[in-house]
Amino acid sequence: MSVINVILSGGVGSRLWPLSRKSRPKQYLPLFEGRSLFELTVQRNQPFCEKVVVVGGKDNYLLSRDSLKSLQGSQYREVVEAAPRNTAAAIAFAAFLADSEDILLVTPSDHLIQEGDAYAAAIQQAIQLAGDKHLVTFGLVPTKPETGFGYIEYAGNEVLSFREKPSSALAEEFIAQGNFLWNSGMFCFAAGVFLDELKQYEPEVYAKSKKAFELSKDGFLPLAESMEIPSISVDYAVMERSKRIKVVPAKFDWSDMGSFEALYEHTPADSPARQGSNLAIGSGKRVEFLGVENVILVETADAVLVMDRSKAQDVKKIYERLEKENPELLS
Repeated sequence: MSVINVILSGGVGSRLWPLSRKSRPKQYLPLFEGRSLFELTVQRNQPFCEKVVVVGGKDNYLLSRDSLKSLQGSQYREVVEAAPRNTAAAIAFAAFLADSEDILLVTPSDHLIQEGDAYAAAIQQAIQLAGDKHLVTFGLVPTKPETGFGYIEYAGNEVLSFREKPSSALAEEFIAQGNFLWNSGMFCFAAGVFLDELKQYEPEVYAKSKKAFELSKDGFLPLAESMEIPSISVDYAVMERSKRIKVVPAKFDWSDMGSFEALYEHTPADSPARQGSNLAIGSGKRVEFLGVENVILVETADAVLVMDRSKAQDVKKIYERLEKENPELLS
């Protein structure tokens, strides 16, 4: 049995446009002392995992390869998706690569997590539960009534319910009750157990993912067969339906780095980029803020974004509009 870090790297980071582009999504940007979130993910999980499997798209697999060249100590395999089919299929591809009893530690490539005792304890507990044939999800103890995350209602390691991204009022209610966790998007389970549950609850996803995988060449999946796979998240496909679910409540520092608000919070208060409640990113010019609060300015060679920090989640709407009006600004 091996423990395999399955890294999902297919996201485009639309809420971090114009920094994040299709040609270099946010997980590959060297924003963290010269290192990317992808590199930090690999390094963080090396103490627990003997192997790495990266599941990503045809547009960025070379970025993954380049990042892994400088990281030693892990056996590396890849699955290159011809088209994104969501996380249920992505994880299935990794499970097909593994032996049935291998433990898969499934992690997004674009999260920022503080290493240390709390993280190690959570991973070790999850691996133990996965060895007992449970499907494990990680829940983060919330630090504020965040509306951008899903929540898990829990008691000990038992999942009582999954909740969608809440309104502000409902998020505050969750925090007040004290038995809700942020849904981190991290999972741990044996490859065979996951595939059995996927086959039970989403037989079409299982069968068509298996067919595409069997027709892959050197890790590259075929387009026609891939497009037949229903696009569904692992949460909806399996985690919210299986009777084998457990949750590990965790207290390590975590951010999905999914918005400029998250990037603001990560930027040290004494950084030149951060002026009080304002933040300037990417500009080679001197930026001064006068008479405004909670403003983020982002500059690249071909675009400038000026936004109220409270609207950080809405950058995705600009990305979606540009896909129709100016797709060259996303490449």
